[in-house]
Amino acid sequence: MDTVGPWPLVRFVHVAGATLWVGGQLALSLVVLPLARHLLAPQVKDRFTAAAGRRFGMLTGTVFLPAQLATGWVLSWHKGVTWASLAEPGYGRTLAAKLALFAVVMAAAGGHGIAHAKGHAELARILAVVSLVGSLGIVLLATALPAT
Repeated sequence: MDTVGPWPLVRFVHVAGATLWVGGQLALSLVVLPLARHLLAPQVKDRFTAAAGRRFGMLTGTVFLPAQLATGWVLSWHKGVTWASLAEPGYGRTLAAKLALFAVVMAAAGGHGIAHAKGHAELARILAVVSLVGSLGIVLLATALPAT
């Protein structure tokens, strides 16, 4: 009987974590927050949306981000990725684009939290959209990478 080795499991954790994170962003953006805007009184809505965003940010910082960084680093090590190989056509450049987009998404997500906390609603919304669209781009780039 064949058993599942560690690499498919590590890749599963990496992909599942990314999918859950993007799914969480979509659920907040398309379901939870619009319903809160329409169903809750303004003061309650503001407290609720701030708490929901704070909770998602805490989950991102304590669960999703560490899981993505750890599994991504281990998968790259397993594939023999080096700084030089990121400039090579194919896998290297695709991974480099994914990493660059990941940095942009993390900066936008962090900026969103800061802008929201400081009461800059329009900037917070723009950064949330940038983070969401970038996250979808990361998932698309990840699908272009061959399995380990």
